[in-house]
Amino acid sequence: MNSSTQTASIDGGALAQKTVYSVLFSIAFAHLLNDLMQSVIPSTYPILKENFNLTFTQIGIITFVFQLTSSLLQPFVGFYTDRKPKPYSLVVAMIFSISGLALLSVSTSFWMLLVSVSIVGVGSSIFHPEASRVAFLGSGGKRGLAQSIFQLGGNAGSAVGPLLVALIVAPRGQSYVIWFVIAGVLGIMILSRIAVWYGNHMALRASKKSNLEETIQLSDRKVTIAIVVLLLLIFSKFFYMASMSSYFTFYLISKFGLTVQDSQFYLFLFMASVAAGTLIGGPLGDHFGRKYIIWFSILGAAPFTLLLPYANLFWTAVLAVIIGVIIASAFSAILVFAQELKPGKVGMISGLFFGFAFGMGGLGSAILGYIADQTSIEYVYKLSSFLPLIGVLAYFLPNIKQKK
Repeated sequence: MNSSTQTASIDGGALAQKTVYSVLFSIAFAHLLNDLMQSVIPSTYPILKENFNLTFTQIGIITFVFQLTSSLLQPFVGFYTDRKPKPYSLVVAMIFSISGLALLSVSTSFWMLLVSVSIVGVGSSIFHPEASRVAFLGSGGKRGLAQSIFQLGGNAGSAVGPLLVALIVAPRGQSYVIWFVIAGVLGIMILSRIAVWYGNHMALRASKKSNLEETIQLSDRKVTIAIVVLLLLIFSKFFYMASMSSYFTFYLISKFGLTVQDSQFYLFLFMASVAAGTLIGGPLGDHFGRKYIIWFSILGAAPFTLLLPYANLFWTAVLAVIIGVIIASAFSAILVFAQELKPGKVGMISGLFFGFAFGMGGLGSAILGYIADQTSIEYVYKLSSFLPLIGVLAYFLPNIKQKK
């Protein structure tokens, strides 16, 4: 990845960029490895529940601790690296994730489980803001496409993780989680190369004293309202996603009598559809406008989520795929929309939205786990099916008009 081939000449005082697909696909693959390791945590819940005799509330607490550590640090990491970019922090992030999974594989108590997932969470909080900035820098102006490629990697990792857990861990036991450390070692190798490109790119930008950012024609009040609306949409999306990522296997086992292994394949089907939706959403946002994609993605999933609790096994699988494709198309558009609202603060906005997303996922998992203990897992799906209706708030988003 020679930086001299990645950037074009200066035009009008700005550093023009080409879309650097080698960087985009490399950071997307690193995202795949990172989120593959993270997906091991919810994928092993049925195994951990049996090994440690856990309640649904305790499973929710595990997710909450993981998502809390994933979310709290991200805005601060992003704010700091906006001022002082740290290319090799991506490697540090992967080391944290490896350490957490290694501890998870040998955990012998509920408290050790909490410590192990919190270490993985710290790795996630370091990885996402800086990795998102790499995608932004390599976009060449195609920001929706770049974020979709980046998010596709993460969602693909989240989809493959449950499948690998079903093949490797479920038949053999918790200790086989250690095999996923291999993914982290490969991630370190890739991120070391990306860090070199990132450092060279930032040095070139500094030497040219360029200003690639754009301004928007909105008042501070309208920007604040738009950010709040986007965060509420994130709440809706990730609360619902928590019901699917943490409890879909339990729902299938309880309602349809599936085995743990069979339920993991259905979870893989849902997560694969999420990956497909992510790839679609960003380019459509670039072409048609992000506001319309956000509107369709959140509110458009509502009819299908409302039908899901009443479907048989076949239609449950079909609806899960449709929901995954539609609801996943929003995140890239939401993130880029927010980045364009606050030019020059890519790291902080990425950290805020990734962090809030993970936080809402963790909080949602804890609350839904408690509700499942008090009622039933089927009731959780009836209740959460109304969440996408919050997508009506997309009406209040402004139409952004930018100028150099």
